[in-house]
Amino acid sequence: MAKFGISQPVKRIEDTRFLTGTGRYTDDLAPRDALCAVLVRSPIAHGRITALETGAARAAPGVRLVLTAADLEAAGLANRMDALVVRNRDGSPGAKPARPILAEGRVRFAGEPVALVVAETQAQARDAAELVELETEDLPVWLELAPGGAAIHEEAPDNLAYDWAFGDADATEAAFARAAHTVALQIDDNRVIANPLEPRGCIADWDGTRLHLQYGGQGVWGLRLQLAKKLGLAPEAVHVSTPDVGGGFGMKAFPYPEYFLAAAAARALGRPVRWIADRSEAMLSDNHGRDLTSRAEAAFDAEYRLLAYRVHTVNNLGAYNSGFGQNIQTNLAARVLTGAYAVDTAYFNVRGVYTNTTQVDAYRGAGRPEAIYVLERLMDHAARRLGVDPWDIRRRNFIPRDAFPYKTVSGELYDVGAFAEVQARAAREAGLDRFADRRAASHAAGRLRGVGLCYYIEAIMGAPNETTKIEFTPEGTVRLYVGTQSNGQGHETSYVQILHEFTGIDPDCIEIVQGDSDRIAEGGGTGGSRSVTTQGNSIHHNVGLMLEKFRPFVAGLLEADAQDISFAEGTFHARGSNRFLSLVDAAAAAREAGRDDLLITQAEATLPGRSFPNGAHVAEVEIDPQTGRTAVLRYTVVDDLGVLMNPALAEGQVHGGVAQGIGQALCEEVGYDADGQLLSGSFMDYAMPRATDAPFIDFHSEPLPSTANPLGMKGCGEAGTVGALAAVANAVQDALWDEGVRQVDMPCTPLRVWSWLSGAALAAE
Repeated sequence: MAKFGISQPVKRIEDTRFLTGTGRYTDDLAPRDALCAVLVRSPIAHGRITALETGAARAAPGVRLVLTAADLEAAGLANRMDALVVRNRDGSPGAKPARPILAEGRVRFAGEPVALVVAETQAQARDAAELVELETEDLPVWLELAPGGAAIHEEAPDNLAYDWAFGDADATEAAFARAAHTVALQIDDNRVIANPLEPRGCIADWDGTRLHLQYGGQGVWGLRLQLAKKLGLAPEAVHVSTPDVGGGFGMKAFPYPEYFLAAAAARALGRPVRWIADRSEAMLSDNHGRDLTSRAEAAFDAEYRLLAYRVHTVNNLGAYNSGFGQNIQTNLAARVLTGAYAVDTAYFNVRGVYTNTTQVDAYRGAGRPEAIYVLERLMDHAARRLGVDPWDIRRRNFIPRDAFPYKTVSGELYDVGAFAEVQARAAREAGLDRFADRRAASHAAGRLRGVGLCYYIEAIMGAPNETTKIEFTPEGTVRLYVGTQSNGQGHETSYVQILHEFTGIDPDCIEIVQGDSDRIAEGGGTGGSRSVTTQGNSIHHNVGLMLEKFRPFVAGLLEADAQDISFAEGTFHARGSNRFLSLVDAAAAAREAGRDDLLITQAEATLPGRSFPNGAHVAEVEIDPQTGRTAVLRYTVVDDLGVLMNPALAEGQVHGGVAQGIGQALCEEVGYDADGQLLSGSFMDYAMPRATDAPFIDFHSEPLPSTANPLGMKGCGEAGTVGALAAVANAVQDALWDEGVRQVDMPCTPLRVWSWLSGAALAAE
């Protein structure tokens, strides 16, 4: 059993059910008598609703309910979505216009929900939805990533949602004035769609007194409270559960209108109501990610060391505030604004704008990939402009190892770091000393080759506290109740490993319970790379409490004093004797003795501090100048993710994150036409990366245990994406620099690369 403990590359326990077809996702759980819900969505991006006729739909075969905004009050549903806002730099709150669950009076993006149709079958619901007559008067459409245009909301003149800042503008300006060198770069970050394998969906059921909503998401407690609030129910009258989830990536962390509507419909009809998005509907209505542009500036002294850093960003919120939309590019991005570099003067200004597009919120990394992308593109650009090696300019500016713990300009306390050592290993693993030969071979074949580096750092996010309950069952097994939610990361395996490590309990006897608000009192859900770190800390803490509870009881059984009882490798020992008792046997004895108080231990633990995964990503690309096609040929990762609970799972998470980063860097982009119609609403039009677009990813771990938690972990769920964007884009820039191309932006599609090369060639003539 020793090989099942922490830091072992154990195969995923949950894969048995996934590979044998016994996994259960939301759509697998719909009762046979469940009604089917279909949304009527706005076909235009901006317009005033002049008529909404539902009579024909209500009379259609099989239809049991049609809801519009006018019907929601009678259905007991408050027609408002909630969202957090930030503080403007003048201290006022950011704009908070009402976002209706169903549009009332006006539609503001193509795909906005207008009506819900519930029928006996999916086909009947779709047919009836087509009978809903929506008439609108067109209003001006604003799509620019800048303030301006006709106001989408009265509360936001010029469509400016907020104007947020932190740092010292005057001190930053003074540093730039005395700098030996300054550089600047405008950097775009393209809009993307998360596209998890399983689309969003839910099943709502009302038994007359309680609501049960099953959905594929990233946590149950926030949605439970929202459902209770919107439906006027006591929280204890709402049960939210989550089965297996086929990917989330941040996009599934938030409540969406469909969940409230399905719940209201189920309560009104007294029957289960099922809503499952198809792929086109998901691409239209899921929260999108990224979509911002930044002007970044850096000031250096004569030795090319950073004196100050300044960023002005404009980010697109879409038509409304989504749950955390205003926080992503402000508070979350600021956590790692200055990355791994020693700079104590900075200014960061972000303006959020509304446009007639789908909402934008968290996508794998949530602000940290965006901040690191800007910083690492600028550092690469500075090296080229100043004639310094890109690896050397980073090395000169790393926070030195002896400076930790290091408080950054944004107030984060980095506990440990060995950035120069990690980067040096990345150079070795990537074969940097042989790159010139590989580039020459590519040139001989008529191709361009480039290498790109990104040194990233990110911060685990979300609540630092998590609850764990350990329960010994009459059958001799152990249930471990956790407050996080797996979306495919392998949490079950990691948690079994951690519990086995500290208790010696047979892994086959451990059951993980997650995603059920009736069985688990509270939890923080999954997001921000927090799960295994926060939950692992909680498990470790709870095991300590459990063993202390057992110690006096075991002392009586072993005829010893409690202070003479020790515990190791799953067994209690009485000092100075050969008497021992396993934890499992002690639990059985406690049950027999009626000591039920020993059989359940529940406690909350809070992380002492935030941890900061970091590492070096090195991408090597080859470009065909005749077609503009870019191929990533080599990809090397050296990560400091602290102590890995399961190296195989950590590597898999990095692989997935890198693949998503390659997708955004080379091919993915959401497109709208001038009227606000989504042009990339299917996989025929939205270019997802394929297996052939990703090379073998050479992963290495260079761990420096975190001091911010007792297990030394740092989190790994989003690290791959945080590092990949700039690594690939910098490699493309490196390949094109000598051809006269001075600016590349994601996605580096064949057409764009060919156009950059053609433009540079014309300019050189």
